[in-house]
Amino acid sequence: MEVNHNFTENARKDFQMVQKALGGDQKAYAALMKRYKDSIYQICIKMVNNKEDAMDLTVDTFAKAFDKLSNFQPQFAFTTWLFRIATNNCIDFLRRKKLETVSLDEMIDVEDNLPMQIKTPDLDPEEVSIKKQQNNNLKVLIDSLPSRHRNLIILRYFDELSYEEIAQQLSLPLGTVKAQLYRAKFLLGKILDNQKNVDDL
Repeated sequence: MEVNHNFTENARKDFQMVQKALGGDQKAYAALMKRYKDSIYQICIKMVNNKEDAMDLTVDTFAKAFDKLSNFQPQFAFTTWLFRIATNNCIDFLRRKKLETVSLDEMIDVEDNLPMQIKTPDLDPEEVSIKKQQNNNLKVLIDSLPSRHRNLIILRYFDELSYEEIAQQLSLPLGTVKAQLYRAKFLLGKILDNQKNVDDL
């Protein structure tokens, strides 16, 4: 992998750290995250306008970037690649949030399958059918997670509890809740990626 000769000095340093990270140097991963976590957070907070969501998306951005680091193309600066991942991550988040807001009049509660009544704009029968299928598909994917991770996803994103409320409800340290929820989101992301690959066949 050859560095672009037009890179700035900072871009060259990033490239060197990427090379080290690909070689298994854990300190290089940490250095890249420390160097750009504030910049990624600023991108996320401007796009989603919520501190907790921006923090989640910042962590998700680095998780996705490091997972796909072998796909990094050296003709581009690492920051260009990383910032694009962050932006796309936020766009996907906002799209999912919009779908959740404009949901069904009868949603299936992921814990006990009881219908919940919520106010939504009028949807034609085709839109209702599509959204019902989306919710059912998501429920199936969430149900495939290990129980502790499934419960965390439900508490955080369906019951909309804060980290502190989840920690109190589960009698767990706040740091443990954040770490386990990060792992839960990572696993769910893997499942969603695998499902997309199957759908693309």
